[in-house]
Amino acid sequence: MELQRKDVGIVAMDIYFPPTCVLQESMEDYDGVSKGKYTIGLGQTCMAFCTELEDVISMSLTVVTSLLEKYQIDPREIGRLEVGSETVIDKSKSIKTWLMQIFEKCGNSDIEGVDSTNACYGGTAALLNCVNWAESSSWDGRYGLVVCTDSAVYAEGPARPTGGAAAIAMLIGPNAPIAFEGKFRGSHMAHVYDFYKPNLASEYPVVDGKLSQTCYLMAVDFCYRRYCAKYEKFEGKQFSLSDAEYIVFHSPYNKLVQKSFARLFFNDFLQNPSSIEKEAREKLEPFSTLTGDESYQNRDLEKISQQVAKQLYDAKVQPSTLVPKEVGNMYTASLYAAFASVLHNKHKILGGQRIVMFSYGSGLTSTMFSFKLNDGQHPFSLSNIASVMNISEKLNMRHVFPPEKFVETLKLMEHRYGAKDFVTAKDTSLLSPGTFYLTEVDSMYRRYYARKDADNVNTEDGIGFANHSLVNGHK
Repeated sequence: MELQRKDVGIVAMDIYFPPTCVLQESMEDYDGVSKGKYTIGLGQTCMAFCTELEDVISMSLTVVTSLLEKYQIDPREIGRLEVGSETVIDKSKSIKTWLMQIFEKCGNSDIEGVDSTNACYGGTAALLNCVNWAESSSWDGRYGLVVCTDSAVYAEGPARPTGGAAAIAMLIGPNAPIAFEGKFRGSHMAHVYDFYKPNLASEYPVVDGKLSQTCYLMAVDFCYRRYCAKYEKFEGKQFSLSDAEYIVFHSPYNKLVQKSFARLFFNDFLQNPSSIEKEAREKLEPFSTLTGDESYQNRDLEKISQQVAKQLYDAKVQPSTLVPKEVGNMYTASLYAAFASVLHNKHKILGGQRIVMFSYGSGLTSTMFSFKLNDGQHPFSLSNIASVMNISEKLNMRHVFPPEKFVETLKLMEHRYGAKDFVTAKDTSLLSPGTFYLTEVDSMYRRYYARKDADNVNTEDGIGFANHSLVNGHK
């Protein structure tokens, strides 16, 4: 009998970000820039970063085991595992293979999927892969699991304040409280050198900031128009911002999110001027004849469109900005951390609502899609998902480092990047119980991880479902 599938999407979520961070206001003083350059100019408050104890693998191990334990999911119930990341640990071995240790200990090695990589879009590619699998004839009735994990770091200079670090885990299956609207999807893909990492000896990217911003806004326009066209095709009516309760953007920094929503507002004006209030319409009318290229460079349009869209931005976008502003750019995890912020802030009133998502990865790849939210049953209710993520407590428990210590940490990480034969610090006092951390990289570049003791974790069983306290592929 064919397996029944309805409302395939995100069944459960969890988020992890490092407990170490630096205030953007302090970075302004340290860098000697004008006051407000990072806090107002970029719209950022704080920036998380990994110390030598943490990396994208340890964050992934932490968030996956946390999700499985908190929602009481048997690892044998996972049939596909996809990882999205642009943080290169190994040029051949996928991050997914490290995570397989969690499942091998339970006798489950029958798990499809590997890593997806293209800048910040890899997490969305992984998510679409899992959803497509769960909707296909290949689905075997088990859950999919998507992990988005990245550590965003930049060389000294103007881009450094746009870093961050986090990992997100999403359980994929039918009857989901966060269901994909599969028919409504618009993508834009192109070949551009706006942000890329050609030097494999360094984890720092090459960035053309001005070009990258233009590419992002252009992708917003293309994806929105194509999303609207799909909506009109299947629903028989025009789409406008009023048809979505919230709009969630990939967030390199908050100011770009503000500009991007203003582009959507301007698109609604161009598509159907009568849908915009008269005062806003009159202010935007002088820009209606600009070509696309002209509009991206027009500072007056940028300023005025943000002004007239401000009230709608506060209602439809502001609830998504909490984690991105507090943690920073998390690359593949950024969009889903913004979505987690909406769940955190609005979980009690989301039933039946549509949320539109915009994913962007430099180079470039981009997609706009949407979720329809239905309040599921415990433990998969929207309120319980928000409770499990526990975002407020995680933010409040962080340790603020002075900029000097942050820079010192980055210099150590630069020295360690691609290195071998070293042991990390023994002090794990800043890590919460249950957190995985890097202990050693041996002479053959093999990485070893351990889990900090937790009251509900048997240290003899290591990763909760495993059999050894030291997590690696060789012992």
